[in-house]
Amino acid sequence: MSKKTDHPFRKKWGQNFLVDRNLLDKIVRTIDPKKSDSILEIGPGEGVLTELIYPIVKEMVAIEIDPMLIEHLKNRESLKGLNIVHGDVLLQDIENLPVKNLVRVIGNIPYNITSPIIFWLIEQLIFWEDAFIMMQKEVAERLSAVVGTKAYGRFTVVTGAYLNMEYCFTIPPDVFIPKPKVDSAIIRFTKKENPLISDGKYVRFNKLVADAFSQRRKMLRNTLKDWDIPTDIQEKIDFTRRPETLTIEEFASMV
Repeated sequence: MSKKTDHPFRKKWGQNFLVDRNLLDKIVRTIDPKKSDSILEIGPGEGVLTELIYPIVKEMVAIEIDPMLIEHLKNRESLKGLNIVHGDVLLQDIENLPVKNLVRVIGNIPYNITSPIIFWLIEQLIFWEDAFIMMQKEVAERLSAVVGTKAYGRFTVVTGAYLNMEYCFTIPPDVFIPKPKVDSAIIRFTKKENPLISDGKYVRFNKLVADAFSQRRKMLRNTLKDWDIPTDIQEKIDFTRRPETLTIEEFASMV
């Protein structure tokens, strides 16, 4: 059963609100919130998912950038006592939010900032337990792309070095208002027990992979010519190869 929303949609914030109760219930079952959980919600919108999870868990904080929605959330009787932070999630540090760490993260995020939000999660690995992120299906498929395919790129490599990904289910456009032009998906992220890259090397790794894929059709010896790659690694990896042919492990070995 769907309901209509009265909020004016802001294209600059990529707003598409879930309005189907059956799907909302399915999302809650998938997240499986517990009484002991501390939840961080990114982009609660009008609070339709928030109000289903908030009564179940120990504590919850919601980050929302739209001031009109902040007012709406504060006025909802079902959300009394909810910690609401007005701001851009990418400018927040989880450890400074009014919620105990480790948090479980949920988010129906603006699709145009999916990559930055996943990288934001990687940068704050020690402060969260798992994350359920709704994203464009095509982007979700890039996360699990196979080496040598067109979809395989920086996003696949950097994310795969740190996170495990579970494709939960596909979401059709007609459960949103306004309807997006693409299918969506819920992905559950957990942290690798042994990340391929240490925290201290994250920035270097991210930049190296970005440079390698900056011109995908060029050989590594051209795109990475300004990098001081150890000689023994250069002997193991043929630098006449193109970036999409390298495994995540091979990229990790370069830093």
